[in-house]
Amino acid sequence: MRHAKTGAYIATFALLAIGSAACTTPAQKVDPQLPSAYGTSSAAPLGAQALDQWWTQFGDPALNDLVTTALAQSPDARLAAARLDEARAIRQGQVRQIFIPQTPLVGSAQRTDTDISDQSGTGGFTQGGVSKTYAANFDVSWELDLIGRRLAALRVVKNDMAAARFAYEGARAALAANVAQSYFEARGLAVQLDDARESVRIAKALSDTASERGRRGLTATSEGERAAADLAQAEAQAAALDAQLRTARRTLLILVGKGVDPLESLPITPSLAKPPAVPAATPGQLLARRPDVREAAARLASASGNLNISELALFPTLTLTPGVGVSKSITPSFLEPRAETSTTSSAWTVGANLSIPILNIPKLMSDIKASNARVEQAAITYEKTVQTAFGEADNALVQLAADERRVALLSAGERRAAVAYEASRKGYAAGLTDLTTALQAEQAWRAVRSAATGAQTQALQRAVQTYKALGGGWSPEAVPTKASAQ
Repeated sequence: MRHAKTGAYIATFALLAIGSAACTTPAQKVDPQLPSAYGTSSAAPLGAQALDQWWTQFGDPALNDLVTTALAQSPDARLAAARLDEARAIRQGQVRQIFIPQTPLVGSAQRTDTDISDQSGTGGFTQGGVSKTYAANFDVSWELDLIGRRLAALRVVKNDMAAARFAYEGARAALAANVAQSYFEARGLAVQLDDARESVRIAKALSDTASERGRRGLTATSEGERAAADLAQAEAQAAALDAQLRTARRTLLILVGKGVDPLESLPITPSLAKPPAVPAATPGQLLARRPDVREAAARLASASGNLNISELALFPTLTLTPGVGVSKSITPSFLEPRAETSTTSSAWTVGANLSIPILNIPKLMSDIKASNARVEQAAITYEKTVQTAFGEADNALVQLAADERRVALLSAGERRAAVAYEASRKGYAAGLTDLTTALQAEQAWRAVRSAATGAQTQALQRAVQTYKALGGGWSPEAVPTKASAQ
């Protein structure tokens, strides 16, 4: 009869659990409402591999080596890996806690030394002496997952792990972009430094010519003073560029994890190449390509899972509590004063506990409201992350197109200035123009060339920014964990 009642209770509880599954709030979904295309169509189609390892598209072996080294041994990469290891260890412990029963193994030992100081009466007597008691108990507590608490907790753990993995990939993608931008900045500074040194040479020649003409009385001596001032300005500009280049090289060494190495270990070639074409992409692809967007989606799924757990806490909990124990007691013998009596016993139990949170309902309802608010916060964060990602990608594409037009215009101007300088140089060689005219023409060419170098450097850095904004720098297919809130 008792077994029939127990079965009826469990059946009733199972029906209640089935009904509770329909009472939990479904996972909140956010429709980002992204446009179908970006504001520019300058992108060219490339394969997914080109976006995963975009730095190889620049065709620069030195850049490839720097990025590879940074991803392997830089402090930022190692810190991101350590944080991922911490998250993985925490999640593994949580999974074990979900599926492995709580099984405390308790052992105890006790020694009691009794001295009889007074004893009276006729009902018997108490034997003094040393008594020893040993016990070992192994009790298990296992909740029957009839309403899906364990599965809901597992989904939260998986989503948290996915968020940690996406944060790791985002950190590595940002590191690769920082290395490339610093590298192109250093190369641009190296080109500008070479031009600045040539400008110093030109300014010195102009200063010497002006001083000589002033000494001969051909021109006013103020011309020599002005030329000397121009020379000092050119030398100061070259010194500033040299310091900037040294700083850029040190920053690059720190990024790749070689911050204490000498600057000579990082040679920088004073040349710039044309930026490669960025992949053609649609805004909707950001949802899968951007690690920060996928991290926000995983955190939204995790928050929804925690809301389900808070809602399931309103329902009863049925827990099985089997156990086994062994005890041994050693007491003085009543018949022989120096002898001992030993008793060993073992016992096992099978039980079940039913917990109904009646008085905790107000607190549990407050927890549900707080969890619901956290879901709303996560949804807003996801929406903002998607909009920020779209804005970064769209702006990067527009600015990259503008940079390419600027480079084209300045490059054409630099070619015309070079032609003018060459004509002036030939005229001076033929005796048709003086040295000052030739040097001024070269000075103008160097100035236009410096502006074109700055534009080319900015275009290369903008290409890196565009690759990063489109979600480049990692492979989404390589991520083993996926966010789920179902």
